[in-house]
Amino acid sequence: MEDAYDVVVVGGGPGGEVVADRTVRAGLTAVVVEAGAVGGECSYRACVPSKALLRPGAALEAARSVDGARQAVTGTLDAAAVLARRDRFTARGDDSGQADWLTGAGIPLVRGHGRLAGARRVDVTGADGTVRTLRARRAVVLSPGTEPALPQVEGIDRIGVWTNRQATTADAVPGRLVVIGGGVVACELATAWRSLGSAVTQLVRGRALLTDWEPCAGEEVARGLTGLGVTLRFGVSATRVARDEATGAVTVETDDGTVLACDEVLAAVGRRPRTADLGLDTVGLTAGDWLPVDDTCRVTGLDGDWLYAVGDVNHRAPLTHMAKYQARACAAAIAERAAGRPADPGGWRAWSARADHAAVPQAVFTRPEAASVGLTERAARAAGLTVRAVEYRTDDVAGAALHADGYRGHAKLVVDETRGVVVGCTLTGPMASELIHTATVAVVGEVPLERLRHAVPAFPTVSEVWLRLLEAYGL
Repeated sequence: MEDAYDVVVVGGGPGGEVVADRTVRAGLTAVVVEAGAVGGECSYRACVPSKALLRPGAALEAARSVDGARQAVTGTLDAAAVLARRDRFTARGDDSGQADWLTGAGIPLVRGHGRLAGARRVDVTGADGTVRTLRARRAVVLSPGTEPALPQVEGIDRIGVWTNRQATTADAVPGRLVVIGGGVVACELATAWRSLGSAVTQLVRGRALLTDWEPCAGEEVARGLTGLGVTLRFGVSATRVARDEATGAVTVETDDGTVLACDEVLAAVGRRPRTADLGLDTVGLTAGDWLPVDDTCRVTGLDGDWLYAVGDVNHRAPLTHMAKYQARACAAAIAERAAGRPADPGGWRAWSARADHAAVPQAVFTRPEAASVGLTERAARAAGLTVRAVEYRTDDVAGAALHADGYRGHAKLVVDETRGVVVGCTLTGPMASELIHTATVAVVGEVPLERLRHAVPAFPTVSEVWLRLLEAYGL
């Protein structure tokens, strides 16, 4: 059985949903192939549930940070209520609402595992083993996402280790949790489960957290985790793990000779592309590889303009919001090419995914929060830019002091001296995730500092840190 559509989208996560919707809006036909839940990892086992787990602790801390409100807070988090609230956001993995949205948008959903079967063809194997072939008249868009990578630790594949998937869907709080990793996922989930009462030990192979960020971000997050009661152990790696079948307890041996006892181990050391069984070999690509793309999200190293990849799998900016951004660019390019017009990245019709090169906003919902956009000072210098960095303690801003007693935060601005524009910004502290969009606009818009100085922040708000940063720069 073979059905033809203009666009076949393999993967119904955020990127896949958006690219299908945008191509249908452009007058083309599209179908989405999904073996799991429509909405992808983000909706059920990553971004949404993790933030649902994190928000109650942040709200409680916010109340306790203001004298007068502090006295009214007498209890601790209700773990059962927190988990129930998370389940309301994720529907416990039920994707019927997302699937109904596709139907309402005029996008058929084919359930099953999609696999390339040559140029412009996708074989879909259903749960019952039947195979259906979909032919793409214009394009195939791959958006399979990624999956957790496990560290090289003896026994880790035998103990039922947690990854982000188990850590965001667990129905009970582990008494003791060992977290392996020092990145965003490790730090957020250590924060969440510690807030819910778990005794958390975090093993970090390096000497700092969030090593791809400005050093101030990792330092502030480490301070926050320690303040919550997380035991941070830097320069330590797990070497062997084992679970006692009778008690369920886990022992973790480390390279410094320590043996830790815990109830669960969470491995958060990175991701790998879900391309091992995607049929890449049928079109001359290597199974298991990332899929490099150009600014229209067309896969490079392949003849023709029919294969695209959006989201984490192209390894450009593995974040949900950037997957959606790429999907909009991808859909526009496909529509332009289908109409016989060149998909000119500089043209008004088919804009390109350029912001994910050097203007990617991201946030870590730890306590304190950390948020950034653009280049770090180190990355800017490595790119050959003549830069100047300025820093300011957000604590000293009047609006911050009013927002919370003992507010603690840090702000860093990276300026391209040649052009006189901001190319990077990092913020830490309460509400950092809500403050970063101002910096995103400045970076993407390449707003000259001489112009930016006239964007006056309201008093008394935390955003006044922008005025202080520009003053520190000398304006």
